Amino acid sequence: MREVDDIMVKIEVSTHIALSKICNSYATLTEETINSDLSMRTLSTPSPALIFPPNSPGFQNGRGSSTSSSSVTGETVAMVHSPPPTRLTHPLIRLASKHQKEQANIDRLPDHSMIQIFSFLPTNQLCRCARVCRRWYNLAWDPRLWRTIRLTGETINVDRALKVLTRRLCQDTPNVCLMLETVIVSGCRRLTDRGLYTIAQCCPELRRLEVSGCYNISNEAVFDVVSLCPNLEHLDVSGCSKVTCISLTREASIKLSPLHGKQISIRYLDMTDCFVLEDEGLHTIAAHCTQLTHLYLRRCVRITDEGLRYLMIYCTSIKELSVSDCRFVSDFGMREIAKLESRLRYLSIAHCGRITDVGIRYIAKYCSKLRYLNARGCEGITDHGVEYLAKNCTKLKSLDIGKCPLVSDTGLEFLALNCFNLKRLSLKSCESITGQGLQIVAANCFDLQMLNVQDCDVSVDALRFVKRHCKRCIIEHTNPAFF
Repeated sequence: MREVDDIMVKIEVSTHIALSKICNSYATLTEETINSDLSMRTLSTPSPALIFPPNSPGFQNGRGSSTSSSSVTGETVAMVHSPPPTRLTHPLIRLASKHQKEQANIDRLPDHSMIQIFSFLPTNQLCRCARVCRRWYNLAWDPRLWRTIRLTGETINVDRALKVLTRRLCQDTPNVCLMLETVIVSGCRRLTDRGLYTIAQCCPELRRLEVSGCYNISNEAVFDVVSLCPNLEHLDVSGCSKVTCISLTREASIKLSPLHGKQISIRYLDMTDCFVLEDEGLHTIAAHCTQLTHLYLRRCVRITDEGLRYLMIYCTSIKELSVSDCRFVSDFGMREIAKLESRLRYLSIAHCGRITDVGIRYIAKYCSKLRYLNARGCEGITDHGVEYLAKNCTKLKSLDIGKCPLVSDTGLEFLALNCFNLKRLSLKSCESITGQGLQIVAANCFDLQMLNVQDCDVSVDALRFVKRHCKRCIIEHTNPAFF
């Protein structure tokens, strides 16, 4: 029976691929004719095709790349056109379409089968299919095919593109896009508060929003989104330098019942490179986003131990936390983070120069289920800190202690004898590490998959010993004699 099931799956996949190719060929057949009829274009009915400058990235719905291209006065704009006619009138096209129909009979497929086929197409092909005929146009705009909108490119007029797309997706359900759950506009520098306001007004079921690198958006726009999209769980505002806080609007706070409180359902929050975020802003975030499980504060250079204290008061479910390059975080901050206890699985404190063995001891004592630790550049960590870590966090799988000059072969021995599940180990620029320490690790950690010993004084024989005992291990090194 299992063999029969495998054969049926292969047949089904092959059928979908073949039908997808037919759809693409059929769309290509009529594309030139429809493009030539410029009189059909109007601003009253949106089309899947946003018009972009040549060689610029287009919009995606989570499956493919750009749409069709055109140059319009040197800048990117969103164009719309009416659906194509039901029948093609040109005699040559009529003959060709008749011949294609006799070959494929694709028009005999029911709507649900066509939608299933369209779901395998990248966005640019989906948009081309929408220009074949009126039926395909309507099927291509089925909301089930538009759960995700992805816009990329620095020159895209994102605000207008979002307006056009949401207006068309709201056609069957006035004013709201009930199916749209994900919007990714990372790197679109022309995105402004107006575009985010469009999302907030039209996408009440939004669950994921990524606007990394969009430095023109402000706190007010983010407040609108989190207030009007109650199901939002994933928010990425990394690189948005004007964002200093995540909170509800005043109007939304007033409308909420006392029983509900002033909570936001966000679980994943990335505020990397939000340079102006301070302890007070982190306090507000923690008080409103109590369900956080993943929080990334890389290079938020104004955060201190006090901000981490606020965070641990409200957000007790955090599993992954990064405070890399937060130079004011010290051992006192590690004492606060240790309050997460066994819930913490991922911690990055890279280049936090004020952290020493004392902070590592707090983490090792209370966070026994830690799986990943990045302590690169924490020069105050010694073999004693590594010993505490190895003896208490025995399930550790990934450790980065690169550029920790006080860690030597003694620390590696403690790791080898306690952390048998270690898969990734970075010792880059650890001046006190020698080949003897690596051999002890290789002899005990058979599942090691990545080892970084760049700029370490390690012999070729030691590297060969590691390769012989850890056959799947990829070794990053700077020894020209080993290959």
